[in-house]
Amino acid sequence: MTRRDDRAAAPDTPAAASPADTPVLRARGLRKAFGDHVVLADVDLDVHAGECVVLIGASGSGKSTVLRCVNLLERIDDGLLELQGDDIADPRVRVDAVRARMGVVFQSYNLFPHMSVLDNVTLAPVRVHRVPRAQARERAMSMLERVGLADKAAARPDELSGGQQQRVAIARALVNRPALMLLDEVTSALDPELVGEVLDLLRSLKDEGMTMILNTHEMGFARQVADTVCVLDGGRIIERGAPAQVLDHPEHERTRRFLSRLHV
Repeated sequence: MTRRDDRAAAPDTPAAASPADTPVLRARGLRKAFGDHVVLADVDLDVHAGECVVLIGASGSGKSTVLRCVNLLERIDDGLLELQGDDIADPRVRVDAVRARMGVVFQSYNLFPHMSVLDNVTLAPVRVHRVPRAQARERAMSMLERVGLADKAAARPDELSGGQQQRVAIARALVNRPALMLLDEVTSALDPELVGEVLDLLRSLKDEGMTMILNTHEMGFARQVADTVCVLDGGRIIERGAPAQVLDHPEHERTRRFLSRLHV
């Protein structure tokens, strides 16, 4: 991986920051290509503690790839990527240790169908992080109560609605107390009547100070919870700002065209 020497600070970012100002996530000049197809080109992103950054854009714009690179599911080709001040793009980094500091929820729930809800939530703490089973179960029950599903602990995933399964997936991501949550179109696979319960949960997590990056086509939700909205197009962030600024007064023509298709 080629590492650039001129990526230490974005033009609008101080060259040095105090520990209190260090973002939970800091990305500079992220580049990712698959063969000749460039999917991310010079992406800069800061996410501070307690912030919710929402990525929007058309399909194929690079939103999911940003999250996959942050979680190290894809290795970047160039750029700087730091989690709580640690360089996580270093090829020598322990990938599992980095991922343990993040919670990830995808479009599909990815729950094990043969396991109970409780066992799904405790699997990673017990098997990966070596948390004693009793402690893991106690923590998992606390998370299930947090997402309103403590009474479903013994149920199998196919006994739950789609919205409930996604809430279990969120509980599973929260159980290791992550520094950062990554949420990739978590409502896109849900029936419209089930979307609200998942969005309500994410609103409450934001109110409690969870640091989040999420991709969504739910512009009303983005307007309510985002601190910053970033618009991606062709693997670049073409516009960013407060929700009211970006959604109501977009400056970029491609942003205006994208939003017009959503009837925002």
